[in-house]
Amino acid sequence: METLSTRVLTSVVGFAIISLIVWIGAYAMLPALVVVSVMGLYEYIRMLDRNDIDVRRISLAVFGTAIIVASLPAFQATSPWEGGSWREAALTVALGYLLVMEVMRPGERPLERIVYSMFGLLYIPWLLGYFLLLRYSPDAGSGVLYFALPLLATFAADIGGFFGGHYFGRRKLAPEVSPGKTVEGAIGGLVFSFLVVLVLSSLTELWSPLESLLYSILVASASQLGDLSESLIKRALKTKDSGSSLPGHGGFLDRLDSLLFAVPATYLFLHISVFTR
Repeated sequence: METLSTRVLTSVVGFAIISLIVWIGAYAMLPALVVVSVMGLYEYIRMLDRNDIDVRRISLAVFGTAIIVASLPAFQATSPWEGGSWREAALTVALGYLLVMEVMRPGERPLERIVYSMFGLLYIPWLLGYFLLLRYSPDAGSGVLYFALPLLATFAADIGGFFGGHYFGRRKLAPEVSPGKTVEGAIGGLVFSFLVVLVLSSLTELWSPLESLLYSILVASASQLGDLSESLIKRALKTKDSGSSLPGHGGFLDRLDSLLFAVPATYLFLHISVFTR
């Protein structure tokens, strides 16, 4: 009960802080996301260190920050080339730089260093960049509502999954990756997430019940995938928690794993279903 109460308290405080930062907008989100990106990369590098895997640490911090900055709404109005984005440019330059560095100063396992470095950039700052993209989709006013969707839906999926798995869990969802996850818990998370999204969309006249259901299926699946993906990474790197920065939750990656997938999924869903009507 003490661990559960600590988790709940941390979740409530974290939800309030995130809500305030999102409401303020880019002036608060940019430094917050840069800090989260650096902390997430630090936790990622720590896990790699325990397995004797080397990456270019300073390069990860620099290019990770560049990707976050390139996600600002001001950079979406212009593009370095037709059909491209500054985010893609930053990621391409990062890959080119890592290749050049390994050619000039190759280590014992140059390809491994490149692969793990690029994965770190894609998994953490690239996905975090969608937080800024969603916050300003389609504009600064509507973006607050749209950003609330994955926050509330993921929170609901977490709660529904916990109680669904606790009271009805029988069949394992992915026993090799996360033995605690059950099919019943996933269904409970989906149902509760749908109810929350349905209420919110009804109050704001945002979506029809069918669209709310489709979105709930997508975001609940993305949330589960994010959770299971981080479990896969930790299992592969023989680590229980990514860090210990957040009481009752482990590290930043342990807490943000679901949102890292739910926010990009929401951004893509909105651009496909709403903004293309």
